[in-house]
Amino acid sequence: MQQVPAIVDGRFKLFESHAILIYLACSFPGVADHWYPADVSKRAKIHSVLDWHHSNLRRGAMLYVINTTLAPALGFPLNLQAAAKAEKTLDASLSKIESIWLKGSGKFLLGSNQPSIADLSLVCEIMQLEVLDENDRARILGPYSKVQEWIENTKNATKLHFDDVHGVLYRAKVKLRTQRENAQSQPSLKAALQSKM
Repeated sequence: MQQVPAIVDGRFKLFESHAILIYLACSFPGVADHWYPADVSKRAKIHSVLDWHHSNLRRGAMLYVINTTLAPALGFPLNLQAAAKAEKTLDASLSKIESIWLKGSGKFLLGSNQPSIADLSLVCEIMQLEVLDENDRARILGPYSKVQEWIENTKNATKLHFDDVHGVLYRAKVKLRTQRENAQSQPSLKAALQSKM
């Protein structure tokens, strides 16, 4: 279907991030149960979070990043109305994560003390915000101390791989920050960027 993410495992091909995470958790011996528990009720809760993710957090984060940061970098105009709508969705999503799925004393979603594939999926979505201007990112995440702590807990739980997986994102962050700084220091470039906004 020419979509990403996608995997090929022998002759088996699969796309869609959540399907891939479930497949990997179930197909390879030695994957710890906490990633995708054998307990059906725990799995159902993980599926609930994953299903919610695509219509809420993903829509808010992705559309906000596109309409505030990526569009100008790719030569497209900003859509401030779409960005404002996306920010409302993003804010509501972060609020729901903090007040419902991070409720209690667990370090991870659904009150767990160990991460699941739902933690991986949602934290990776929020990591898109890394490409925003740092003040903008801090403004969005600032009210959500539990979310920020949960992101750090997930990074620490996957520290051997987290930065490697997000390497492309970190490089894009540096490139976009450099573009913003250059636009600020060069009035003609700043005017050109603003005309596209």
